[in-house]
Amino acid sequence: MSPDGVPTPELPETFDVLVHPAQALNGELRAQPSKNYTTRYLLAAALAEGETRVVGIATSEDAGAMLRCLEDWGAGVTLVGGDAVIRGFGAAPRVGVTLNPGNAGAVARFLMGVAALTTDTTFITDYPDSLGKRPQGDLLAALERLGARVGSNGGRLPLTISGPVQGGTVEVSAEKSSQYASALIFLGPLLPRGLDLRLTGQIKSHAPLRQTLDTLSAFGVRFSASEDLSRISIPGGQKYGAGRVSVPGDYPGSAAILAAAALLPGEVRLGNLRENDLQGEREAVAVLREMGADIVREGDTLIVRGGQPLNAVTRDGDGFTDAVQALTAAAALAKGMTTWENVSTLRLKECDRISDTRRELERLGIHATETADSLSITGTGKIAGGITADGHGDHRMIMLLTLLGLRAEAPIRITGAHHIRKSYPLFFRHLEDLGARFEYLQTDTH
Repeated sequence: MSPDGVPTPELPETFDVLVHPAQALNGELRAQPSKNYTTRYLLAAALAEGETRVVGIATSEDAGAMLRCLEDWGAGVTLVGGDAVIRGFGAAPRVGVTLNPGNAGAVARFLMGVAALTTDTTFITDYPDSLGKRPQGDLLAALERLGARVGSNGGRLPLTISGPVQGGTVEVSAEKSSQYASALIFLGPLLPRGLDLRLTGQIKSHAPLRQTLDTLSAFGVRFSASEDLSRISIPGGQKYGAGRVSVPGDYPGSAAILAAAALLPGEVRLGNLRENDLQGEREAVAVLREMGADIVREGDTLIVRGGQPLNAVTRDGDGFTDAVQALTAAAALAKGMTTWENVSTLRLKECDRISDTRRELERLGIHATETADSLSITGTGKIAGGITADGHGDHRMIMLLTLLGLRAEAPIRITGAHHIRKSYPLFFRHLEDLGARFEYLQTDTH
């Protein structure tokens, strides 16, 4: 529904978006369900024996990819309103199945871990230039050390995994991604000997690991972990417990709404965001406040009174990597130079979120510099707009460019804007509900 109450038409399958400058944003929204918790809860529900109701699931492409793959593996999936009812396959997914997780990197990796329960599970992707290029070697090597047989394209998709494995002690690198460890954590309880997991290197993204362990707790699985998460022990022979779980609100996507609200005059209320949530991107609230944004909390609702002048910050961004793009929009309009440090993992996403972001910012007249693991942005008083920006097939890049377009002096066209569906299908509609205006320009290519 548009702000004036007129029903909005369905968006084209593939489209560019023309972002018009906005004068203000006002209104109230309920944060979309968490993408990260949705995929974790759905997988855990499938690993349980019996029926689990996952209440309030995300409708993102990643959630759809997980549901599709779980069905292919033999889970029963029934969608009831905004919930998913999953009849699990426990420790016995179907063997000899080909799974296509699309462009969902975390989904692919979680399933690769569980594939060690099967024989001849093959992983393919329709996105050879995105997910097909992302490294999986560290996870595959750990599975091989557990006794799995693995065949891959140089550590990348397509690949095949065969078990079964018994468990035991195994190391996995945490330098590139926490998702490798999460994949093994999901597998651990169902192994006869359990799992004594040791994470090596500088651990990236502690918050998603804590979300994975929190998921195990929600499904009645026992484990112990060191404070720094470098060692995680999971007793074997356990079962995931079927039941009912509710998905919390999504902080990574909400970071973009909060940043947009901070950049423009008006008052925006965003509900369904738990104060003590384990999502690392919850830190985006503190970062925006440090920059000068007026944000107050009332229970699970955040209230942003926008249009305040913002100032630059220097922050270690490793704990909130999926909010860095949204916060970069705030940095682009803040006084001074903002630096996101320790964010090398951004180079391993749907695009290189350091170099590609720097290039797009520079095309918009915003000075940015990079190192191997940092991005610095010097704020500007105005953004001219009037250009076509490349969305790079990356939902977070599309969010960043949209926020800049709202503050530009002339419209900005963003290519491949349909890729927003990967994590936040209602992103444009939610902004329209607050007063933004977009034009959707149908395209012929994906």
